[in-house]
Amino acid sequence: MHIYLREVTYNNKVKPKKALGQHFLTDESVARRIASTLDEYKGTPVLEVGPGMGVLTKYLLEDGHDVTVVEIDSESVDYLDRNFPQLKDRILGEDFLKMDLDKVMHGRQFCVIGNYPYNISSQIFFKVLDYKDSIPCCSGMLQKEVAERLATGPGSKVYGILSVLLQAWYDIEYLFTVNENVFNPPPKVKSGVIRMKRNGVTDLGCDEKLFKTIIKTTFGQRRKTIRNSIRGLLPPDVPLPDLPVWGQRPEQLGVDEFVNLANIVTELRNSVKPSNEG
Repeated sequence: MHIYLREVTYNNKVKPKKALGQHFLTDESVARRIASTLDEYKGTPVLEVGPGMGVLTKYLLEDGHDVTVVEIDSESVDYLDRNFPQLKDRILGEDFLKMDLDKVMHGRQFCVIGNYPYNISSQIFFKVLDYKDSIPCCSGMLQKEVAERLATGPGSKVYGILSVLLQAWYDIEYLFTVNENVFNPPPKVKSGVIRMKRNGVTDLGCDEKLFKTIIKTTFGQRRKTIRNSIRGLLPPDVPLPDLPVWGQRPEQLGVDEFVNLANIVTELRNSVKPSNEG
């Protein structure tokens, strides 16, 4: 689902496209609240994803932000061109997921904000992770269930892969819920607004690639204990040390526990001497 915002006084509005699952937000106070999530980042360039008809964009500009927008819908791009001359040369009719963000933002630090398409919101946040050292803050609206998943900690049923990966690098707040009745047409789900602020971590203290592999592997078999799900990442028949973690399931582990697990796996791999045969 792709959410676009509208200003109720605009003429020649973009018509919602059923194929894109477009739902227009009719309560502008919500757009203003979303824009305010970047208040403490004045002076940092902002990249807005999916501006639609620009109501969120309007408040970002009013707040003095240096805004660049990326919009895949050509009709919305035309609308923005007509109604936001102050965005000249900063309206990008491209696919956010395929963009080189360092090139687009000229190697600067920048914030990301938007009312994110529900069907690709996870992919958007994986891309944010790829540029984590350039993005001090990311905020916006997405499906409530996904927003809760990103912000929740260990022990929750919705806690998952993206929860851990994002929380390793960002402090995440679930800010508020947006009800269905402020959209036209109303979606079938509620929406949630979150804000992610880059934490002080610069090095996880483990093999980052292995850290990601372990998280994806264990959550891919989340009903299994760590002992059983992790076995394929270890040398055959390597003895496991007597540790409580083997009897746990992935949703019970926080970022620090996954870091420790990555280091344990590394040690177990290194404990097996390579064969000199052949």
